[in-house]
Amino acid sequence: MIPTLVFDLETIPDANGLRQLNDWPDAFSDTEVIEKALAQRQASHGTDFLPLHLHKIVVVGCVFRDAQGFRIKTLGQPDDPEASLITGFFKTIERYTPRLVSWNGSGFDLPVLHYRSLIHGVPAPRYWDTGEEDRDFKFNNYISRYHNRHIDLMDLLAKYNGRANAPMDDLAKLCGFPGKLGMDGSQVWRAWSEGRQDEVRAYCETDVVNTWLLFCRFRLLRGELDAQSYQEEIDLVRETLATLNGDHWVEYLNAWA
Repeated sequence: MIPTLVFDLETIPDANGLRQLNDWPDAFSDTEVIEKALAQRQASHGTDFLPLHLHKIVVVGCVFRDAQGFRIKTLGQPDDPEASLITGFFKTIERYTPRLVSWNGSGFDLPVLHYRSLIHGVPAPRYWDTGEEDRDFKFNNYISRYHNRHIDLMDLLAKYNGRANAPMDDLAKLCGFPGKLGMDGSQVWRAWSEGRQDEVRAYCETDVVNTWLLFCRFRLLRGELDAQSYQEEIDLVRETLATLNGDHWVEYLNAWA
């Protein structure tokens, strides 16, 4: 079995970075800095979505599937430094060399990880290898868009055509899975600033499970799973979630039912 790591980031605006780039006084609180930046972005671009290098990573959600089983977790703790979360993610790659799976990972999650790794100086030689250290990586690495060490399901299903992209939430629900429950990425900053970190982490966990379920369906399409093995993977997810603590898993299973 190929070790597989499904991942998803939750981010908030980088208050310190915004101060530095705009030469805003330290007297401004983080909330004041961020609200000012979001308002300026909305006025200038018609959206308050900031450039990717100004997204600070606060949650890394993961599903890990290998021969030992199926696991779900968010890396670190809510108050861990960003560099620690990034280091934890890349250490998993260094140790297992898993297949990475994401939804819009090429368009958001990985570029954010690249920029934030650069800012913090986080090394990840296995991830960045394109054949210099391991010849196998010349023809199948994490960086090339058309290699399979990272599969961006949204990008692949849209045939690498941004105009054909579909929302994960819609496809998950159309496939009979729960989809998103009560939150989306646009609400993360508000929830985080209000002290609802656990809610954001729970949301990220359900998102990576949605992505994993869609990936299982995709594996059925391309013949990696037959009907029986596909159903066994789906059943394994249900059985695992039923053993986990957390109101979000009760809500998720109820929505699935």
